[in-house]
Amino acid sequence: MQTREIGNDTVGRVRVGAVGLGCMTFDQDGQAPRDQLLATVRAALDAGVTLLDTADAYGHGEQGADAMGQNERLVASLLDELGVRDQVLLATKAGHTRGEGGSWDLDSSPEHLRSAVDRSLERLGVEQISLWQHHRPDPAVPYEEVAQTLREVHESGKVRMVGLSNADPEQIRLAHGILGDALVSVQNQFSPAFRSSAPEIAVCEELGLAFLPWSPLGGLGDAKALAEKHPAFAEVAQARGVSPQQVALAWELAQSPRVIPIPGAKRPQSVTDSAAAASLELTPEELAALDA
Repeated sequence: MQTREIGNDTVGRVRVGAVGLGCMTFDQDGQAPRDQLLATVRAALDAGVTLLDTADAYGHGEQGADAMGQNERLVASLLDELGVRDQVLLATKAGHTRGEGGSWDLDSSPEHLRSAVDRSLERLGVEQISLWQHHRPDPAVPYEEVAQTLREVHESGKVRMVGLSNADPEQIRLAHGILGDALVSVQNQFSPAFRSSAPEIAVCEELGLAFLPWSPLGGLGDAKALAEKHPAFAEVAQARGVSPQQVALAWELAQSPRVIPIPGAKRPQSVTDSAAAASLELTPEELAALDA
């Protein structure tokens, strides 16, 4: 698989597969057997996927606060069982909390974020987190204060690189002014059905940051909806003999060399199909049709 870069001369440059793997759905509903998840991670690595993304708030929603950290522990244990820790860049996030009934709450207070990074270090079983991302802006905490806390955590040596998630251009610029080269990435929603993050991609290009689209396949799951709402993707997929999901990821990769999509997958076949998008080069005519 072709690779793309995260980082800079100050914190180091890491080459990762151009398509990553979002791990939020790993055992999210308690349904996926462990052997299946192991096979999915193995298939991802075999296909050249080396960026894996989790978060401290990912877990079984019905378990309320007990959901915190479940996904981090699971992903770390899968990597250890396969013996592939040194082959991946494992990213996590902080700033969300879980409540009763599966609710998602926010806490970006300095106290919470400082505590969250320590808990993630323990769950992941590492001395330093490779990429630690602020999960979502918290209306109760000024973004400048959040960025200052992220800088303090980075300067402590507990995280190698810092990322943002769900941030707008103004917030990205503000955080970059405070964090400098410690800030290496932005993770926002971007897909054929959700294109409003194009301005953030432009800012990432300008500042030399990686852009990690989350839910990059959103809106493509239902064949009927695909044909009605995104016919160009269905048409290109049929003409090329590939899945619409591959076309969507190839289209996102073509937006900028800073883009590294992180589609979710719980089956080896899914992650293998997604990874193949890195080799799908769309023509200018196809891109124009998909951009319309």
